Amino acid sequence: MNRSLKIYQGPDIRNVALVGHAHCGKTTLISALLHAAKMTDRLGRVDDGSAVTAYDEEDVARRTTMQNALAFAEWRGVKINLLDTPGFPMFVHEARAALLPVEAALLIVNAACGVEAMTRRVWKFGEEFNLPRAIVVNQMDHPRADCERTMTALREGFGRQVVPVQLPILDGNGQNPNFRGVVDLVTMQAFVYEPDGTGCGRLSEIPVRLREEAVTAHQALVELVAEGKDELMEEYFREGTIPEEHLIIALHEAIREDRIFPVLFSSGLRNVGSDRLLDFLQVYAPSPVERVPVAARGAVRGEEAAAVANLISTAHDGQVPVAEMVLRKVDDHEPLSLYVFKTMSDPFTGRISFFKVFSGIARSDATVTNYTHRGAERLAHLTVMQGRTATPIAELHAGDVGAVAKLRETFTGDTLGDAGHEIFFDPVTMPEPAVTYAIEPKTRADEEKLAPAVHKLMEEDLMVRFYRDAATHEFLLAGSGQPHIESIVHRLRRRYHTEVTLKAPKVPYRETIRASAEAQGRHKKQSGGHGQFGDCRIRIEPLPLGSGFEFVNEIFGGAIPRSYIPAVEKGIQEAASRGWVAGFPMVDFRAVLYDGSYHDVDSNELSFRLAGRLAFRNCMEQSKPVLLEPVMRVEIEAPEGFTGVLMGDLTGRRGRVQGMGSGRGTTVIRAEVPMAEMLSYGATLTSLTQGLGSFHMEMSRYDVVPAAAAEKVIASAHKHVQADDE
Repeated sequence: MNRSLKIYQGPDIRNVALVGHAHCGKTTLISALLHAAKMTDRLGRVDDGSAVTAYDEEDVARRTTMQNALAFAEWRGVKINLLDTPGFPMFVHEARAALLPVEAALLIVNAACGVEAMTRRVWKFGEEFNLPRAIVVNQMDHPRADCERTMTALREGFGRQVVPVQLPILDGNGQNPNFRGVVDLVTMQAFVYEPDGTGCGRLSEIPVRLREEAVTAHQALVELVAEGKDELMEEYFREGTIPEEHLIIALHEAIREDRIFPVLFSSGLRNVGSDRLLDFLQVYAPSPVERVPVAARGAVRGEEAAAVANLISTAHDGQVPVAEMVLRKVDDHEPLSLYVFKTMSDPFTGRISFFKVFSGIARSDATVTNYTHRGAERLAHLTVMQGRTATPIAELHAGDVGAVAKLRETFTGDTLGDAGHEIFFDPVTMPEPAVTYAIEPKTRADEEKLAPAVHKLMEEDLMVRFYRDAATHEFLLAGSGQPHIESIVHRLRRRYHTEVTLKAPKVPYRETIRASAEAQGRHKKQSGGHGQFGDCRIRIEPLPLGSGFEFVNEIFGGAIPRSYIPAVEKGIQEAASRGWVAGFPMVDFRAVLYDGSYHDVDSNELSFRLAGRLAFRNCMEQSKPVLLEPVMRVEIEAPEGFTGVLMGDLTGRRGRVQGMGSGRGTTVIRAEVPMAEMLSYGATLTSLTQGLGSFHMEMSRYDVVPAAAAEKVIASAHKHVQADDE
């Protein structure tokens, strides 16, 4: 729908992220809000690609949002920027990143399913960012919608501060309720909706059957708003209530201060309650200028020091030195500062950078400085995004969000602004990837396109890692889970026409020795003319795990010329790289060259290199070689109720628990587990914890593989060797 765009200032902007469990209806609800605000001509759906914020083919195919998307609604003189976020566990890192540029979050809850796994997780994200939160019970038209059960679960999960500011109007009881409208508990008015899907309610009388319940709920709301405010409590006790005009102001403050988490009701699919939700955001959601001044890294100037110190002590636990911090108000008159919170790679447009204007005014065609990379960038053609549709705009004021294409050296997490006013907004920290797969290009052409294509996707998704394993020489792709990796592979094929095959990564086993041994290596070959002769005696000794390889020269008296000694060392290393037990590199041993002989004519470097190989192989028959495996240091975080099942699973994976910690209903388990047992752990953890668990791991050390497990690895290695020979 074409319409002229108005330029909004901070007090008239609302930045809101919609978060919640997968399939709770966030994307459909945003489409309903846009339709109610007459920003779109039709109600959009995810499954047919008509939803404004579900424009990616992968989103449509999987019928779920997998990346953040931005839209906006103009409503009663206010611009409401709506950030759609994923709710599927493998993509929830996107939802966390979406909370930095907003001032409020709407927690969307499925009326039929209630509080689900990711509902709790994204709620904790809101707590982490100190964001005001409201709850929208969506899909109230669902046959199994249960308002009472959902409200009970919300209060049990998030506290008594959860209070309805609306009541749903339902025709019928039990199965197949007809959700017709809502009662506003602040104004004590009812709004009913026709089945035309316009999203605009008609003012009506409160149904008789709901009047008593509405009065009781109104009183509960007033009491909760008045708590903690002496003047409100005095007015409440004096008048028996709080007048509507005072209640609106007090409720706005209570929401902004996280003292109340209001609950509203809607149906995105039928567009019921959408206009009331827009009204709620206009009146009660905090604007960017109401935000506490943002702390960023930079040089503190004079009188700011005390304010910064106070902010750090409350918001940063004193971990950031005051000398490195600066306050930046959301104000048009402050120096310009932009924070890039998302990057999208488009095959046609190129890199699109989504940003929030934290201070100052961003103007089209302005030149700014990228503080992160110390380069100049031109903001050519500023736009505001409605899904994937970009509309040009002349300027964006402090607090607004927008996008710009084709910045040369700017990526997610970068800060830009006026030269000479350098500050740095800390980006959202991403968890370490939980799953790694090996990827193999199908053709030579795919191999040439692979690295550039993956790096473009890495600009878009900060959870993606891509590297080549030095030990196995495989290309590895790491992400938050199997669906995440599969979505990257699909995008490679669809966007960049790069075909790859996914495989489980090879475990980089190693071999070592458990006993010392001595042996001779003698290479002699005569075939007319100059022959080949090399003779060496070596001793190999085990070293502590992690020591690597040592070579010691104990030759005396010229038994082997000095020029041939490096060749012996090279021969030993070549043989060690091929292993003995299962073909894996040999490590953690010392090779001592102590004797040998040579021929004045037939000896050369090649002969002594081959002699070194033979000596090493002869030693292996006596040195008790064993297989080593990488052991990972693993940290798992999950609700306390899953501790027992997680401990049992770790034991089954040959894990050794190193310690545990708990707090606020969450348990952290620290353990050491063989890498071979962790290749598929991401999917298992999701299943065991209903999507509430997370983990990260890093390399700890190598350790000897138990005999039973070693037999399987050796048999598998020999099978692969036989297959290669055939």
